[in-house]
Amino acid sequence: MRFSFYIGMLVLAALSPAQAQVASSTAPTQESTSQSIRIQAEGRPVARVNGTVLTDRDLLREMYAIFPYARQHNGGFPKEMVDNIRDGAMKMIVFEELVYQEALRRGMTVPAAKLEKAEEEFRGTFASPSQYQEFVHTEFSDSEDLVRERVRRSLLIDALLKIEVNQKSSVSDAELKDYYDKNPSRFEYPESFAFQTISVLPPQNPTAEQAKEGRRRAEDALRQAKATKTYEEFGLLAEKISDDDYRVVMGDHKLVERVKLDPAVVHALLAIEPGQITGIIQIEQAYTIVRLNKHVSAGKTKFEDAKAQLRKELEGKKTNQRRAALDQALRRSAKIEVL
Repeated sequence: MRFSFYIGMLVLAALSPAQAQVASSTAPTQESTSQSIRIQAEGRPVARVNGTVLTDRDLLREMYAIFPYARQHNGGFPKEMVDNIRDGAMKMIVFEELVYQEALRRGMTVPAAKLEKAEEEFRGTFASPSQYQEFVHTEFSDSEDLVRERVRRSLLIDALLKIEVNQKSSVSDAELKDYYDKNPSRFEYPESFAFQTISVLPPQNPTAEQAKEGRRRAEDALRQAKATKTYEEFGLLAEKISDDDYRVVMGDHKLVERVKLDPAVVHALLAIEPGQITGIIQIEQAYTIVRLNKHVSAGKTKFEDAKAQLRKELEGKKTNQRRAALDQALRRSAKIEVL
């Protein structure tokens, strides 16, 4: 279940009681720093949906839902993103209110047992009873009835979305297979290599002596690399002696398509088996030693292997389309005022 005020609770939980009180009761302002804007809310109206008032608290909670990382930065939103985040949050709170009102219009209800269980689950998201009471005091003026009403509201929103969006967004196996057959190139993959490197990089325009020293270092690196037996041993050596940026990830390049590799590297990799190490590969003035971890021939992902991810993708796309269609349909007959 998605509580529309759950993110707001998390924000308050991240602050001390005094800070939480300030964040909830101070007049709405935007405190700017060189990189972020911290928004405060007091319950000021920001929109009306068929006469129902939505406040800046509703808006701020949704902004945190869209950009939860702000909680890690004293509640600040990146300056360059704050307008887009706010616009997205406004659209979402209006959409949820329209969905809630539609659920009421249809006479939908929440069974008492389900409501009680949801309330219990919500209280369990707090670190302690005192933290929960602080939230109720700050957000709902100590009214458990208001908390219960917000939980009921969230359940009704979820119930209507399940009917109008989730249940209409499922994709059958036949649809998946049809998409797979009509889009064969999507499931083809190129020849690739997974490997690790240790590189010796001399300075630009090296002198003859510097070039000679670079070759000596490369030969010493190869001797040490040949003594390694595992991915981890080679990786730890790369962290210790390699000059390239991949040393911070144990020299690991993951899977790289053949066409993106230097021909000299491809030639060396084709001559060895996974787990083996090339000799020194010289590309201009740089020396590289490569450990092959995996060689993947070009091919096509089987339908059964692609089905789970494809279902997730197509159902996600269908869900977005259904939500957008529902939003448009509800807005046609609604009176919406952004204040």
